[in-house]
Amino acid sequence: MPALSLRLPEELDQRLETEARIEQQPRSEVVRIAIVDYLARRERERFMAELVAEARAAYADATIRHDAMEMAEEGITTSNEAMDIVDKDTSSLSPSANQTEKWWK
Repeated sequence: MPALSLRLPEELDQRLETEARIEQQPRSEVVRIAIVDYLARRERERFMAELVAEARAAYADATIRHDAMEMAEEGITTSNEAMDIVDKDTSSLSPSANQTEKWWK
């Protein structure tokens, strides 16, 4: 495993030491976890930036925007139909005494 050497400001070093003590882990493990978390966050941020750029480009295209609106309207209709079915199924049910009581009592 390659080694890495770096200099830390005193305050950051103290914070690292405290965190390592709390987590009962070596300082190097706390640093490894922090680096993994940082890199994963940056990858997500880049992915989201690319997704937003693609969405903006697609929104600028009138044909794509029209097709997307049609799909959204179809989805809303389907969702409303599903909600109507659920409402019919549950409207005939009356709450029993056990259902109205608080679960934590």
